[in-house]
Amino acid sequence: MIPLRDITSYLEGLAPPSLQESYDNSGLQVGDPGMSVTGILVALDASEDVLLEAEKLGFNLVLTHHPVIFGGLKSLTGRSGTERIVKMAIQKEIAIYSGHTNFDAITGGVNTALADRLGLVDQKILAPMSGGLIKVVVFVPQAQMEKVRQAMFDAGAGKLGKYDSCSFNLEGSGTFRGGEGSHPFAGEAGAFHQEPESRLETIIPSELTAKVISAMCAAHPYEEVAYDIYPLENKDPRRGMGMIGRLEFPMEEEVFLGFLKDRFRASVVRHTELLGKQVKKVAVCGGSGSFLLGKAKAKGADVFVTGDMKYHQFFEAEGQLVVMDIGHFESEQFTRELFYDLLMKNFPKFAVRLSETEKNPIKYF
Repeated sequence: MIPLRDITSYLEGLAPPSLQESYDNSGLQVGDPGMSVTGILVALDASEDVLLEAEKLGFNLVLTHHPVIFGGLKSLTGRSGTERIVKMAIQKEIAIYSGHTNFDAITGGVNTALADRLGLVDQKILAPMSGGLIKVVVFVPQAQMEKVRQAMFDAGAGKLGKYDSCSFNLEGSGTFRGGEGSHPFAGEAGAFHQEPESRLETIIPSELTAKVISAMCAAHPYEEVAYDIYPLENKDPRRGMGMIGRLEFPMEEEVFLGFLKDRFRASVVRHTELLGKQVKKVAVCGGSGSFLLGKAKAKGADVFVTGDMKYHQFFEAEGQLVVMDIGHFESEQFTRELFYDLLMKNFPKFAVRLSETEKNPIKYF
């Protein structure tokens, strides 16, 4: 068996909770991080049926995309569906963990799964995030430069898009004088010293700041490490909402509609007026993606595939692209397979199952 914290740490290493939207509540919903996990049941939503299914399997962790708790709970009387689910989970000692908008916001996450389902190539984040990058500048004796730089890279620094080991280095001279009780790496305590140093700059995701600084200081030879941290407004091409790519072979709009229904097992697709153009570039957003319609238009998408579009939002297509609403459940249903594949990749001998009891709450006539 595996401690729950090992599983949550792995998931949060892929999609840090800091990436979730302000309204969200991703993370551990119910359970003790130190408990031993007997098996994982993966579902889009936690429900009483899903919990009973997990109990029948002998599993004590349910992993979902949608959190069961969005707002604060003031009671556990069982009066609401949320209260009943949480109460049952506690009584049956089943943990619930949810990876929601933080998994929407990463390359390789929910929107990548949606884009892959359509066979899109040259995929890019539709709306890259800004404000999530940090620049670290540190001054290192030239002879120890490679050791410190590699330690920072190993801790997650220096990744830009499809590149890694990215840094800038400038040679110069540093000065210092050690005070009473100091043990300087070079020179003598109480004496002014000048040391050939290199200025090392690299970029890291903000959530890795502590890890990278710790690795940097451990590898650095100085007692007191001189470094600077700068918050950046640069957009991170690996993180953000939605995805855009192109079809390997363009399709007529009617053909693409049929293809879309088939790939997502959709009973119906609500869409704006067809424009009589070939579909080449496709933007996608799992779940409720209306907030990205403007981005899809600006990026030149021929089609925008999402769910939960409201009546008046369809007018905002303005004849520039075709909006295709396949439904919330339909657009996110393959998140289950995404979680399953990620878990099996890292815990290949562990018991992981896809729920067979959960259903789309929306029915079509």
